[in-house]
Amino acid sequence: MTARKIVVIGAGMGGLAAAVRLARGGCAVQVLDARAAAGGLAAGLELEGFKFDAGPYILLDRPGLEWAFGSLGMELEAQLSLKRIEDVYEARSGGSAAVHFFDSLERTVATLDETWPGSGRRYRRFIESTAAAYRRLEPIQRVSSPGIGHLLQTGAWRDVPFLLRPLDSVLASARLPPPVLEALAIWTHIAGQNPAHAPSPLAFVPSLIHGRGAWYPAGGIAAVPRALNAAAVAAGVEFHLGARVRSIRCEGGRAIGVEADSGKFFGADAVLANAGGVGTYLELAPSAVPPRARRRLARLPLQSPGICVYLAVKGKIPPPYLRFHLPGGGELCRLLIAPSAVAPEEERNGWWPARLIAPMRHAEAEEGGPEKQREYLQRILGESWWKEYAPEHRVLAARIPAEWGSEFHLHRDSMNPVMTASFMRAGRLAHRSPFARGLYLAGSSTHPGQWVSFCAISGILAAGLALEDLR
Repeated sequence: MTARKIVVIGAGMGGLAAAVRLARGGCAVQVLDARAAAGGLAAGLELEGFKFDAGPYILLDRPGLEWAFGSLGMELEAQLSLKRIEDVYEARSGGSAAVHFFDSLERTVATLDETWPGSGRRYRRFIESTAAAYRRLEPIQRVSSPGIGHLLQTGAWRDVPFLLRPLDSVLASARLPPPVLEALAIWTHIAGQNPAHAPSPLAFVPSLIHGRGAWYPAGGIAAVPRALNAAAVAAGVEFHLGARVRSIRCEGGRAIGVEADSGKFFGADAVLANAGGVGTYLELAPSAVPPRARRRLARLPLQSPGICVYLAVKGKIPPPYLRFHLPGGGELCRLLIAPSAVAPEEERNGWWPARLIAPMRHAEAEEGGPEKQREYLQRILGESWWKEYAPEHRVLAARIPAEWGSEFHLHRDSMNPVMTASFMRAGRLAHRSPFARGLYLAGSSTHPGQWVSFCAISGILAAGLALEDLR
């Protein structure tokens, strides 16, 4: 019997995981990616001998990544060397004391009580409550389209009121000091959104840090897609790098292949897109999507990749690994990432790599264009707070949203729809397309959760549906 042909668009984390699953399921898999190397937004880069991650900062869902690797016949510990981060992050706003989060709950509680007596007890209750909710909800995070039956089976039905609330409501119920609440909500800043619109599961981050742990792979987060890429090659996946997809061709309501910018057509029995979900529908397959659905997709709030500065720093930046700065006045946070806190092997003759991150709201980045984005970059470089930790430094490179978009071929210079509370309740984008048979989506627009593990999980779930439909 002739093997079914599958085209995977995008060699990011989800695309690579899907390719391995499909190839090991007996399919002939071709992966097309516009860049010259696999890895997508999780890929790293090297500058003057220093290695940098391009995207995520930490792995918060090690069990989820273990599940993903296990589903592909791989053992996580055999593929990656993971180090648990002890001193994870701090957040400082204005003249307030820094709020410090360690992997140890006891140490974090003690630190909170030193500054805000009595807050440690309330923080512990908050962690116990969110950890229990996470345990109940975890099984349905590995199901493509969880329904009421899954909620009843796992006992997660009791968490429905929690899921319907926005993040700010969940945090307010903890009755913690305002600086602590700001520090807990810091992850919404990275997405350029307001806690009043953010989904409640973002409240799981501290309980994951204290329970599952925050992990750093040797070689950085880029080690994860490298392992998946090696597995895909070993499984016989055929890669076409430097091949940008122009369109997904559909006939009779079914995806039949893709056309590259070169004009070459790659026929397929099914197409799996690891490109941005909104961009897949609005740019690659618009004729397959009804006008009303296109309008709805076009209204989804998008997340900007923001500003990233790649630094070489003289001397070791002290822990924590992540240092957030909140300037106030309604501005989004800044973030200094210090690998010297977790990866001593990255030192080069007394110099260390570091990254300076400044999120931007997508609407502002898009309206201002490259000129305003560069002005914002210069303003960030001129700020003094981060230079306290890196007085002697060199700027090796920088990326603004327009450059992220150009290099990674991002829809409207965005990574994916912002994970708002309303979007999460709507179920995000389906792995199996409701608009075209034989079209499947993977990646962060399709599945809520911690970015690193859930992109891989999403690829596996989408591939599983494709294999089921092709039987």
